[in-house]
Amino acid sequence: MGVIVPDIPQDAVAVADHYDDLDPIYRSVWGDHVHHGLWATGRETPGAAVEALVDTVGDRLGLMAGQECVDIGCGYGSTARRLAVTRSVRVTGFTLSAEQAHYAAAHPVPGVGIQVQDWLANSLPDASADAAWAIESSEHMVDKPAFFAEAHRVLAPGGRFVVCAWLAETNASRWKVRHLLEPICREGRLPSMGTREDYEAMATAAGFTVAAYEDVSRRVSRTWPICAVRLLKALLVDPRTRRLALGARNRGAILSIPRLILAYRIGAMRYGIFTLSKA
Repeated sequence: MGVIVPDIPQDAVAVADHYDDLDPIYRSVWGDHVHHGLWATGRETPGAAVEALVDTVGDRLGLMAGQECVDIGCGYGSTARRLAVTRSVRVTGFTLSAEQAHYAAAHPVPGVGIQVQDWLANSLPDASADAAWAIESSEHMVDKPAFFAEAHRVLAPGGRFVVCAWLAETNASRWKVRHLLEPICREGRLPSMGTREDYEAMATAAGFTVAAYEDVSRRVSRTWPICAVRLLKALLVDPRTRRLALGARNRGAILSIPRLILAYRIGAMRYGIFTLSKA
């Protein structure tokens, strides 16, 4: 089937508007990390699972004190802050959302700087970073080959790049694409969704070596039932959330939660962690 593209084109402006518009809802439903949790035993709290995903990224990168790092699609800066504190690294984060950057500025941590800038037009010098990561942000990139090419340009030789990505099932059926994957792209402002094979081909074309890949779909999928319960509670008891949700320009994203639960359950969507290295 190849890369899945929504029937309504999405661009960086739409992505920024999505996160600015839904900012209060995202923080109440997803928290300030705005990404999946990673469960090992199933008994972890959602907060612990979210931090476990961040720590897994730090481990895959082999972060060492003093390294210069880049967080591509940093959201509210929570991942950057956690890794700066726990690994003693310096982090430059990039987000399209002014609301996210405003929140990050109100929660400063030494060694972390957040820029409101499109990664595809970043101003970092060549070979200026030791490590980079993108947790659930590659999906929002209009030009995915350029996303990988820019990471390769910015990383120094020997640098590592970890990408945590929402992926389409390889050879997904037409039904899954039409009723789950394409609407998820449209409602979530994803310009496209690729498969594992698409990502590895783009990374290799950019000059990376694929050091490792892990499918952790089963370990992250419980994120969405938790989000659904949180959202339902907020809609029932909080008039402000109800007003925001019903009036939001991007309220279609709320409809994606049941789709995401089903897409994971039947294997239409996968969650992969890529570890890439620059020779």
